[in-house]
Amino acid sequence: MKEFVKQNREYVFNILNDGEAALFFSGGLVKKTGDEDYPFLVNRNFYYMTGLRDKNLILYLEKAKGATRQVLFLERPDPEKEKWVGEVIKETEAKALSGIECIKYTDGFNEEIEDSLFKNRIGAVYLDMEKRRFSDSSQALLFGEFLKKRYPYIDVRDIYPAVSDRRTIKAEAEIENIKKAVEITKKGIYSMMKNVKPGMYEYEVEAYFDFELKKAGVFDKAFSSIVAGGINGTVLHYSRNNCLIKENSLVLCDVGAAWNLYSGDITRTFPANGKFTQRQKDIYNIVLEGNYLIQDMIKEGIPFKSLNESLKDYYAEELKTIGLIKEKDEVSKYYWHGISHLLGLETHDVGRHNEGLLKAGMVLTVEPGLYIAEEEIGIRIEDDVAVTKDGCVNLSADIIKKPEDIENFML
Repeated sequence: MKEFVKQNREYVFNILNDGEAALFFSGGLVKKTGDEDYPFLVNRNFYYMTGLRDKNLILYLEKAKGATRQVLFLERPDPEKEKWVGEVIKETEAKALSGIECIKYTDGFNEEIEDSLFKNRIGAVYLDMEKRRFSDSSQALLFGEFLKKRYPYIDVRDIYPAVSDRRTIKAEAEIENIKKAVEITKKGIYSMMKNVKPGMYEYEVEAYFDFELKKAGVFDKAFSSIVAGGINGTVLHYSRNNCLIKENSLVLCDVGAAWNLYSGDITRTFPANGKFTQRQKDIYNIVLEGNYLIQDMIKEGIPFKSLNESLKDYYAEELKTIGLIKEKDEVSKYYWHGISHLLGLETHDVGRHNEGLLKAGMVLTVEPGLYIAEEEIGIRIEDDVAVTKDGCVNLSADIIKKPEDIENFML
């Protein structure tokens, strides 16, 4: 990982001109209530640059006077505070993980940056200024506002699009992390399949998934698990997981472990009693063939948007054949989401893939679904695939999904 993050920092240095700098913030705690904070989530671009996941860290990259400089700012250790909240990352560990030799402390950050901006005549500072809503704020956005007020002659620029573009193409080390996340996710899915029964609550089934993750040393889920019985499976982002699972119901489980912060994202749908009804199997097989169809299409150079259009064309014919619809525009009644998204350090990973062609090294989900609320049938079958020049590699190929394999496994 150390060599990987070094290469990512070199990528940023190649963007910088002489007299320019870049800053990345790991982020801080967010207050939940009283004296409790929400669990800390490191800024993924900071992690991508350093391999560190600790709070209140700052990375400073500078190109000036024909040389480059990297400074990592850590929290200064406080023995009294550490008695209450544990140790902060130490200099030796930070150096070993990040490969950054120049370590300073955040209590001297302002003075250090002021000195660098002046002495090295920094004319532009790049910040990770991701902002999706007017209300969004972050340490980087706030620091950008501060710079504009105090140093109006310094150009404040956004590094987020450039880093996002790089993150769309996964290095081998990243794909290995995703494979590991998928492998652990498989164990959790199989445990749910083996233990589900009609009359259980969804959260009881979810507990089997959680147990397998903890056994594997996973402390980060990729996202909040969806364990949806019956009609709940027709709600795309259902997450209450608190309903009773009925006899003859399908259970849709959209789940993912994370490994080294890289996400797995797998959906399997299976019968609570271990046996599909004929109607369920008929609908299931339409979705399954859609899954195969799209995977067969994927390769470098294919327009991303064509995947979803091809699935809708396929659904139109299949749903007409079984009498569910009469016209193609009715497909949206039973399928209304996209077939795919990028996967990586975030479950819906960054990158402008919607605007162009697939590239080798992208990791995508393939997740066709059909949702027939009037019949309480919700089915989604999701795999994670890595795009290659000539096709794709299914990273979740060994997680069973044929209906007969599921029924035999659940015996």
